[in-house]
Amino acid sequence: MSSSATTEVTGQDHVWSVSEHLDDILGSVRPLEPIELQLLDAQGCVLVEDVTVPVSLPPFDNSSMDGYAVRVADIAGASEEFPAVLTVIGDVAAGQGEQPEVGAGQAARIMTGAPLPPGAEAVVPVEWTDGGLGEGPVSGMRAHSAAPEGASGEVRVHRPAEARAHVRARGSDVRAGDRALTAGTVLGAPQIGLLAAIGRGTVKVRPRPRVVVMSTGSELVQPGEELAEGQIFDSNSFALTAAAREAGAIAYRVGAVADDAETLRSTIEDQLIRADLVVTTGGVSVGAYDVVKEALSSVGDEDEDGSGIEFRKLAMQPGKPQGFGSIGPDHTPLLALPGNPVSSYVSFEIFVRPAVRALMGLPDVHRPTARAELAADKALTSPAGKRQFLRGQYDAEAGTVRPVGGAGSHLVAALAHANALIVVPEDTASVEPGADVEVVLLG
Repeated sequence: MSSSATTEVTGQDHVWSVSEHLDDILGSVRPLEPIELQLLDAQGCVLVEDVTVPVSLPPFDNSSMDGYAVRVADIAGASEEFPAVLTVIGDVAAGQGEQPEVGAGQAARIMTGAPLPPGAEAVVPVEWTDGGLGEGPVSGMRAHSAAPEGASGEVRVHRPAEARAHVRARGSDVRAGDRALTAGTVLGAPQIGLLAAIGRGTVKVRPRPRVVVMSTGSELVQPGEELAEGQIFDSNSFALTAAAREAGAIAYRVGAVADDAETLRSTIEDQLIRADLVVTTGGVSVGAYDVVKEALSSVGDEDEDGSGIEFRKLAMQPGKPQGFGSIGPDHTPLLALPGNPVSSYVSFEIFVRPAVRALMGLPDVHRPTARAELAADKALTSPAGKRQFLRGQYDAEAGTVRPVGGAGSHLVAALAHANALIVVPEDTASVEPGADVEVVLLG
């Protein structure tokens, strides 16, 4: 084991503010290097280059209806009583290369998406013709194409149409040379659809960060197993893995690791090969079994850059004990979070989520915030000098937020019913009902 990855102990007497700790994390985390990915593999990734449209969409004038391609002059004044009678010269289907040319007194049957044939100026829907007597546009077109008696090679149009009626113009969606997407765009389904529509098979993006999550504690049991005396189910690794995925990461849940420094050390080392960020929960307090501190005293290969994990006390509730640094030969960032469920989740939202978003290369890494009126039955109290994060139920329409549960860092049920965190600043010891407060929106 390397001595260069020795856990830093400097600054342990210093109490860090939330802002200081977060700034230190974001100042150390660098966006992942861009790679070229196939479209579906790029879902959820951040685009690193502007994408220019190589070909207009649609690439040609095409019909927006099943109907007939006609010349406008030929159907001027057409009505139910005096329909325009046109000679049908052929069919135009979607994907068809060569089309018949529509001359005076002529029409061409056309399907939705098919190119407008030369000579035609508009499309009349099949419902406006004697070919539209079936159950719908498709059945009507088929009925006419079978050339029923009295309509041999002809179509009767009962309404006039203006030039370009029911025609999707070439480039009406985007034109060649337009900017389709800008760098910094997160690629969702609509963006991937657009890239495919303009012919892009691959795209240059920053990959989704790989986040490894593990809990520590010999008392932790996998959900679904039997609990023995003194044991609890491991919820933290599930909650944080899900939170990492919500943040945009590819998350791997390792599960609970027993309170043994050598086991935890080897587990972390094994996971570094697939990690852009490691998150541990538990074992960072000043208790007798601070296994994370012990295990991280030597992880990774020898290096001379002073990499390591520093454990800190924060002016924060919940979430006072925190650890941060880098480990291993690739200097993989590691955030060590406290083990109480609410403490670990709040710590993830305030510190880990911004780190994940920073690895993705997003310009705005923070959850949105809002101001709301405190809808509480009594005043909220907060320890002096600490920034407190309380669970809350935010009502955007009413502009209010109501506390959910108490301040205890073990209240998982209250957390499950919260959609916001109520922020009580360090210099505020009490917040009265009706006061204006800041909320961090979790939804």
